[in-house]
Amino acid sequence: MKIVIIGGTGLIGSKTAERLRKRGHEVIAAAPNTGVNTITGEGLAQALENAKVVLDLANSPSFEDKAVLEFFETSGRNLLAAEKVAGVRHHIALSVVGTERLQESGYFRAKLAQENLIRASGIPYTIVHSTQFMEFVNGIAQSGTVGDTVHLSPAFIQPIASDDVADAMTDVALGEPQNGIVEIAGPDRVKLSGLVEQYLKKMKDPRKVVADPEARYFGARLEDNSLVSDKSPRLGRITFEQWFAMTAQPK
Repeated sequence: MKIVIIGGTGLIGSKTAERLRKRGHEVIAAAPNTGVNTITGEGLAQALENAKVVLDLANSPSFEDKAVLEFFETSGRNLLAAEKVAGVRHHIALSVVGTERLQESGYFRAKLAQENLIRASGIPYTIVHSTQFMEFVNGIAQSGTVGDTVHLSPAFIQPIASDDVADAMTDVALGEPQNGIVEIAGPDRVKLSGLVEQYLKKMKDPRKVVADPEARYFGARLEDNSLVSDKSPRLGRITFEQWFAMTAQPK
């Protein structure tokens, strides 16, 4: 089966492509650096020719409100229109647990706009809502840093390793369209501020974490249920401790 992965050279895309190829499928890793651009349309029709499944794993290069909305709307419209012409049978998009609850944030408003385009397209689809990736913990720390302190919400988070995300995306790609949302999450719930504090200590980073309920998460105030799944999610197998031991290195 021919499967096209938009964002196929990124963190999740490259791992998912590797898994699907090992199962014997033809995989096109589509990205601007491989000649496929969903914003301009360059190379899109050729990449989708005879494709049965498309996974949209692309992310906006900018998180600024206007730019991120334009990215997901333009990319989504171009991609879905090209899929209709090509006769794609299953459109899969990776989105975020809590998207509908975090509409204070321009990023999550843009993700909801992307999801609504998919629902209205008429193409059989599955939207995968994932909790935050463990690989982004450092980025979360950076987003809350002022001087030597990191202000973060003590709301719960359920971080998932990218390998577990790629396993899930592979299984969804080889399954039937759900015409709805499936959720994936990491094995453990922890407080966001506590997770980052643990990470910084392991990295021998001297910054101090301040648990601040008013601290914004990419523009949105968090509640305890904002970033976790209560919908019987598929749980990853890799704990934060295991992930850190495998991938992260102290300075």
